[in-house]
Amino acid sequence: MAKNIAIAGVTGAVGQEFLRILEERNFPFNQCKMLASSRSVGKKVTLKGKEYAVEELKHDSFKGVDIALFSAGGARSKEFAPSAVKAGAVVVDNSSAFRMDPDVPLVVPEINPQDIYKHKGIIANPNCTTIIAIVVVWPLHKANPVKRMVVSSYQAASGAGQSAMLELLQQAREVLDGKPVTVKNLKYQLAFNVYCHDSKIGPNGYNEEEMKLVNETRKIFHCPDIAITGTCVRVPVLRAHSESINLEFTHPITPDEVRQLLSTAPGVKIIDDRANNRFPMPLDATGKDDVFVGRIRQDESIPDNRGINLWVSGDQIRKGAALNAVQIAEKLL
Repeated sequence: MAKNIAIAGVTGAVGQEFLRILEERNFPFNQCKMLASSRSVGKKVTLKGKEYAVEELKHDSFKGVDIALFSAGGARSKEFAPSAVKAGAVVVDNSSAFRMDPDVPLVVPEINPQDIYKHKGIIANPNCTTIIAIVVVWPLHKANPVKRMVVSSYQAASGAGQSAMLELLQQAREVLDGKPVTVKNLKYQLAFNVYCHDSKIGPNGYNEEEMKLVNETRKIFHCPDIAITGTCVRVPVLRAHSESINLEFTHPITPDEVRQLLSTAPGVKIIDDRANNRFPMPLDATGKDDVFVGRIRQDESIPDNRGINLWVSGDQIRKGAALNAVQIAEKLL
């Protein structure tokens, strides 16, 4: 059944991806409100051939709205999502504002779609790093419970938004031209460089991105005891995150068994060509819905064939953000 929808944060990178995905998937809706900050009021955006003027995101923006897709940042989600719920909308929120709230479902549709229907007006979209990892890990965990998960992420500029992607391009030109490098939206020079993910470091020495991976995975899997540790790094890639994932399983498992399980897993595509040393790259994943996986091999340091190493790449803006939210909205129909 067609609904009335709203997009909060429509002029941002994820907001723009919402428009593309809604059109590609022919999402049924009657009316759509395009919402953003006061700076964007009057800008024109197009969806399914119709031009819309961007309106200011306000507390009274949601009258008659059934589903509100939010990607306007955590502070604005906290401020405006309750108003949307009060007006009768279901909010699918892409920020970190509500993810760990015990009353808010945290959902990846390939993993825990049943949790969608427990909502009290708000459904949270997980962090992009979490989604890209666990779409691949979940079908293995179902077949053979994962005891421990070690993740190292290689995160693209897209994770810091459109401005960071543009700044990476600018920095690369400046380095090649021998000019001083602009560092404005990114924390450090990213062109020709790698640095620790620039989220806040907690008292345990882990940054917020690493702890999101730990806490969100446990919540989505309904598995509070799974051991998870991560190291999250920003790399000079425009779009699509990659991750090295090491898994320790309860029972023995072979690379061939892993390939067989992943070959039928929803949202997963295998690129694992050892003969040609061809495995997933960010360029493979950019603009794609699937998460790509390869480098599937036994971890010979773990006894009894209970360890597996994987390498994944996934589009941070699509499956890591906008696509996952739209898939949740589709379930709400």
